[in-house]
Amino acid sequence: MNVRNCKSCGKLFNYITGTPVCPACRQALEAKFQVVKQYIRDHKGVGIQEVSEACEVEPGQIRAWLREDRLEVTEDSALMLNCESCGAPIRSGRFCDRCKASMTNSFNSILSANKSVQKQEPAGNSKTNPKMRYLDN
Repeated sequence: MNVRNCKSCGKLFNYITGTPVCPACRQALEAKFQVVKQYIRDHKGVGIQEVSEACEVEPGQIRAWLREDRLEVTEDSALMLNCESCGAPIRSGRFCDRCKASMTNSFNSILSANKSVQKQEPAGNSKTNPKMRYLDN
């Protein structure tokens, strides 16, 4: 059992995964998320500071929801983020579509290169392919 203190209220709780927040605070945070989401839908083109003041949510939390892809804003919104790789404006997440595609291609080429190297290694070599040995008593 992994017991931790809640990041928000300080109470002890049984931690499983994710952010170390107790179930009560997690539920309250989810309720605030729904309020922010509805406010952004109702008020097109608002900025993070305005949403923060109107919904009583920290601007950092709103940015975190945008980075987690939980919120996505419209093209004309003032809530735009910047791609962490190239700095291009994005509506949600951490990377723009171009950087995502580039990273995906890089990872795929690394994986395919690794598979081809594994296929080229000889399987019969006893030093690279050790077998279990038993000692007689």
